Order: sequence, then C-alpha cells, then structure tokens
Amino acid sequence: MKTNSCLFCRIATKEAPSDQVGETERAYAFYDIAPKAPVHVLIVPKAHRSRPDELEADELTEMLKLARQIAEKLGVAKTGYRLVFNVGVDALQEIEHVHLHLLGGRRGGSIF
Repeated sequence: MKTNSCLFCRIATKEAPSDQVGETERAYAFYDIAPKAPVHVLIVPKAHRSRPDELEADELTEMLKLARQIAEKLGVAKTGYRLVFNVGVDALQEIEHVHLHLLGGRRGGSIF
C-alpha cells in the first residue's frame, strides 16, 4: 500500500524524481541525494513498509538480489560493499519507509 505523504513511496512509483539505478517488480533503487560513499544507493520496497521486520520474505529477497546486481553494475561487487538498514530513531532512520543502503567505492572504516 502506498502512502501519499511518504517520499519514498512517491519515488518508487515515479511520482517524485530520483536518479534511478535499478528496478524490479517489488523494489526500486536510486542514488542517495547526500552520499556517504562514492557509491551510495538506496533500495526500497515499492509497498510502504516502515521497518525491515514488516517486509515479506520475497520483498527482502528481491531487495538483496537487486543490491547484488547494482553492486556488480557499479563495479563494487569484487572490492566490497556494505548493506545497511537504519531502523528507528536511535539508528537515525530519517524516513519511515524501510530502505537498504548500499555503500561502496572506498575502504570502509567504522560506521559509528
């Protein structure tokens, strides 16, 4: 179910602009507007879900497969990349639509 007030719902349905990287039937990927790494992509389910534990198993699987395809496409699959969910206020989740961060392109250090 889409929520009209949710930015990521609007992006996933192409009602709001984004720099798209990939898409499947149930997931949409786009570049983060404030990247924390040379490669920083957000992967979201097309259905509105606030937290990862609300995802259906096939949605999560599709998001992870899309992440792998994008990592290969953007040249970070061999050198390494990070997949991160920020869940809730303490983890600094800013938008209440679950999103998977794909970060790569440089050697990672501490995430804290």
